[in-house]
Amino acid sequence: MTKFSTAASYRGIAAVRADASDPKTLLAELNKAVAALRTSHDEQLKDIKKGFDDVVKAEQVDRINKTVSDLQAAVDATSAKLAAVEINGGRGNRVVDAEYTAAFSGYMKKGDIQASLNKGTAAEGGYVTPVEWDRTIHDELKIISSVRQLMNVKTVGVHAASKLVNKHGMASGWVGETAARPETAGPQLATLPIAWGEIYANPSATQQILDDSEINLESWLAAETELEFSYQEGAAVISGNGVNKPNGILTYVTGGVNATAHPSGAILATNSGHATQVTADALIALIHALPSAFTPRASFAMNRGTLGAIRLLKDSTNNYLWQPTYAAGQPSTLAGYPVIEVPDMPAIAASAKPVLFGDFKRAYTIYDRAGIRVLRDPYTNKPYVMFYTTKRVGGVLDDPLAVKALNISV
Repeated sequence: MTKFSTAASYRGIAAVRADASDPKTLLAELNKAVAALRTSHDEQLKDIKKGFDDVVKAEQVDRINKTVSDLQAAVDATSAKLAAVEINGGRGNRVVDAEYTAAFSGYMKKGDIQASLNKGTAAEGGYVTPVEWDRTIHDELKIISSVRQLMNVKTVGVHAASKLVNKHGMASGWVGETAARPETAGPQLATLPIAWGEIYANPSATQQILDDSEINLESWLAAETELEFSYQEGAAVISGNGVNKPNGILTYVTGGVNATAHPSGAILATNSGHATQVTADALIALIHALPSAFTPRASFAMNRGTLGAIRLLKDSTNNYLWQPTYAAGQPSTLAGYPVIEVPDMPAIAASAKPVLFGDFKRAYTIYDRAGIRVLRDPYTNKPYVMFYTTKRVGGVLDDPLAVKALNISV
């Protein structure tokens, strides 16, 4: 392994400051730093493929990368001075092909533009490298689940976490002044394992498109990755099967695959009173099925299609159950309770569970581990730069009593 110490990097920078006019010294130090960075990064990639994630090695790569940035800045400064004198015939500091120089500098300093793109195919990136154009990208709408606003969210520092469940069971009794007081039963605890999963994306970019792109690929593709991860997470939290992903909240409803998994039982469902439709009476019954302890923060969750059907329902006095909101950022209401659109909820159909009602922050928790991580790999698949992005997410039902489901059935 090539050794590269922080002390050596600082000596190189000191030499740069002492003799900023010597490009050979700068390039020599920069070459040493780049060689050390590649070696350390290669070893980091090998460890990750073996299932190891060495924090010390990651910090070492970060330190070397910072040194490369400092040295590159010094090289850029010296190159600009030389270019002004030698290339431009002494006509000031204007650098020939300044855009390419800036792009190269940005790549050396950051190296964090992401894509699965190439210039040869328009749909895969060619659109972003024309001679001249309107530098915008039309965003195609992708519906994102609002489960993180709806559910409880926690960040944990370990992967193998479990949930403690209070089964209660405390006993008491009435006694006379002198009566005996035998021991009473105490509360009981149980554990509930948290199902974890990892979302990943591994896009790539050709070196030429990194150099030539006329837009900020870094910001655009980071947003696209976040969009995709949110979509995958929302679907899993609602109906995930627990295989390399969380167990969705619907799997804990009576009749679901996890109906017996929670020590406190399943999420109970009330019938809609119709084989294929939602009825007004069923929604009122659903509200009253929820214990009053959970109603102050209760809300409805359903998809847009279901909400469209429910908007037409009226109570016995011919008033619509659904009411729009006229305040920005505030949800509409159904029978006085907020309605949250959750695209991943099922549509209205026989035996489906298209509506949930309850205090979701008491009912279900989403667990995050380490947030989103990005590993840049410019060596494995030349001429492509790979961007391995991962996010670990877990989910578990906290309290089945805090939420109820509507079952489409007579």
